[in-house]
Amino acid sequence: MQKRYFHLLVVLVVVIFTSMVWAQRGPGSGVPRYDPKTETTVSGTIEDIQLLPGRHQWTGTHLILKTESGTIEVHVGPTAYIEKRQFSFTKGDRIEVLGSQVKVGSKDALLAREITKEGKKLILRDQDGVPSWSRRNRTN
Repeated sequence: MQKRYFHLLVVLVVVIFTSMVWAQRGPGSGVPRYDPKTETTVSGTIEDIQLLPGRHQWTGTHLILKTESGTIEVHVGPTAYIEKRQFSFTKGDRIEVLGSQVKVGSKDALLAREITKEGKKLILRDQDGVPSWSRRNRTN
């Protein structure tokens, strides 16, 4: 009887451990990659600003942009990075976004490389799509 409980306990531990491992996301999973081949420029009006929890305890800024052809979610970058560059967004702002068209789940989105607002440009990535806030691309 004791042996049976021991085997049951072992099976239970293995099942729990396996499910925990499968539940963890690997690096970059679920995060679309910037592809310079899908770059496009869109202009529109900011309908909503979303501050979402991101990786590495960052808060990420996403914009819901109304364009002539519809609405698209723009993934801007870490909020702290944007603030450090003394750039801000407000609902109703007209902006132009250069970025990579991606799919997030089943939705179309844009990973921003540059955003221009009132003649001021916010550079978010280099021409290869490497984020300006990443260690590979830090200048200051």
